Amino acid sequence: MSKLSGKVAVVTGASKGIGAGIARALAAEGASVIVNYASSKEGADAVVGDIIGAGGKAVAVKGDVSKEADAAGIVQSAIDHFGRLDVLVNNSGIYGWAKIEEVTAEDYRRQFDVNVLGPLLTTKAASPHLSEGASVINISSTVTSLLPADSAVYSGTKGALDAITGVLANELAPRKIRVNAILPGLTETDGTRASGFTGSEFEQSIVAQTPLGRTGQPDDIAAVAVFLASDDARWVTGERLIVSGGLR
Repeated sequence: MSKLSGKVAVVTGASKGIGAGIARALAAEGASVIVNYASSKEGADAVVGDIIGAGGKAVAVKGDVSKEADAAGIVQSAIDHFGRLDVLVNNSGIYGWAKIEEVTAEDYRRQFDVNVLGPLLTTKAASPHLSEGASVINISSTVTSLLPADSAVYSGTKGALDAITGVLANELAPRKIRVNAILPGLTETDGTRASGFTGSEFEQSIVAQTPLGRTGQPDDIAAVAVFLASDDARWVTGERLIVSGGLR
């Protein structure tokens, strides 16, 4: 039997990149998946098509996690389509790099609204539907330990998410709901390619410092998400799992 047979998962920001990889991996292990997207319907539909084509179950659902009504609607779609919710992956995220002299209040609010408020709102909406054995997985980043220059706002959002992960692990533990975070290193995605990270001197410097000697791929992160979503991780909560090829 597949590790996630009979389970239902919501993956936010799942139209591309790490989120898409996680959605496909959860479905491959038997989960029915809500593939959330904020703007790229085409990308979300492609992910759903891949899942259904492989014999799985998935539905694309539009919603902005930083808006409370949308967050509630994303979660409700799991109940409406599949009747339950067992796994919530808070993957939606945006990033921006700026020197401190260039930081603006608008950019702060934009990043914190999606990266911090979003996971709070989706977890709030999901909480009444989660039962014993459920898993909440927050996608953080190794920026919280590497602390690269020009990332004060983005690193701040992920530091906040790490703290939230620990708090919610304690808060939901009496209900036997597990809450963990995955901290990916540099991972090749549409976003890193579009922003110029892929193939850049920055990527080369990161790879040179990475013991396993390469950039991460979405499947590297997705495999860890499957573990955390499954009963294999039944004794794991409140953890920050660094998935970076050994880069610290």
